[in-house]
Amino acid sequence: MGKSIKKVGAPFIIVIVAIIVMIGLISMKEKPVKEEVETKDFLVDAKDIQFGTVDFFVYSQGSVEPKNQTMLSAQVSGRVISIADNFIEGGFFNKGDILVELEADDYQTDLLLAEAELARVQAALDEEIARGRVAEQEWRSVNTGIAPELGLRKPQLAREQANLKAAKAGLQRAKRNLERTKIRAPYDGLVKSRNVDLGQFLGMGGQVGEIFSTDVAQIRLPLTDDDVAFLNDIRNQQADVVLKADVAGEDIRWLGKLVRDEAVLDGRSRVIYGVVEINDPYQRNVDTTVSNKGVPLRFGRFVSAEVTGIAVDNIVTLPRNVLRLDNTILTVDSDMKIKINDVEVLKADENFIYVKNGLPRDEKVVMSAVPNPYQGMPVRFLEDNKLPTASEEDTALTEVN
Repeated sequence: MGKSIKKVGAPFIIVIVAIIVMIGLISMKEKPVKEEVETKDFLVDAKDIQFGTVDFFVYSQGSVEPKNQTMLSAQVSGRVISIADNFIEGGFFNKGDILVELEADDYQTDLLLAEAELARVQAALDEEIARGRVAEQEWRSVNTGIAPELGLRKPQLAREQANLKAAKAGLQRAKRNLERTKIRAPYDGLVKSRNVDLGQFLGMGGQVGEIFSTDVAQIRLPLTDDDVAFLNDIRNQQADVVLKADVAGEDIRWLGKLVRDEAVLDGRSRVIYGVVEINDPYQRNVDTTVSNKGVPLRFGRFVSAEVTGIAVDNIVTLPRNVLRLDNTILTVDSDMKIKINDVEVLKADENFIYVKNGLPRDEKVVMSAVPNPYQGMPVRFLEDNKLPTASEEDTALTEVN
């Protein structure tokens, strides 16, 4: 009986002793020291506000067109007997070149007839002048008074003088018609299309072909009211324009001038078109021996345009992301407090905003995102939280040793 009690009570005694020992150890452990947690101000990235002069540019695009585009027509009728070799689609020609020649036999005959008529009328006039002199002498031989005009044959003289003018006009018309059998180029240009061939009969007004001038090309650029606000007055200063296009994988540029606008808003798009001109687009007047001869700006090519605009002083240029949805920008004052500034944005593009008013000169603009900012919010700068560099750590260890 006694042995069984000892066997059952031994484990309980061991557990009780272990609990007492554990309680003693816990009571002997030192209590942890409470440390106060330091709350740091919000970390921001900021930079100085810099005011400067900004040269603005206006961007647009359009297609290259010839300044002059002409449908050549025949001024006289006749059969086509000759066509210039360069009067083909894409052929170049110079001012005064004969492009098409019509049969001229009938017009040469008309010229001979006009010359003969002029000679006949001139002879009749000379005869009438002589008759008038004879009549005047006869009148004076028998009369002392004033001779009547009819007696001096003045009406007949006036008639012959009128006939002479008519004959000269007929001769000039015959010469013009003969010359018009040769259809000449009115300017330096290229052939867009040809509508005639050898042996074809052309009536007066018949279309010969369509040609473009190559001395000047023009590009119509659509401009909004906001675009026009950043351009100088075209009447006083023609703006420089850089035209750009991708040609065979290369970024090619040409220089032109914004010479005028079309003065009337487009009824559908509500924009006004500015006209850019570029001289010698096909580089026809450039010496072919020059190694850096430019790439021709061909008609029909689509180009983008960068138009030089006005220059404005005291402008702050900032990344677009610093402008908040409520048109405000965050700055940090000298007390390291956030300020929320209502600003006037003069212009904005894909990457930058250009602030005209609203930013203080002696503060820094916040470049990083700040969630839920408020007026007077304390912050600290990113440069104040930098980790020490390796050289700074070596210096500190040396001083400790």
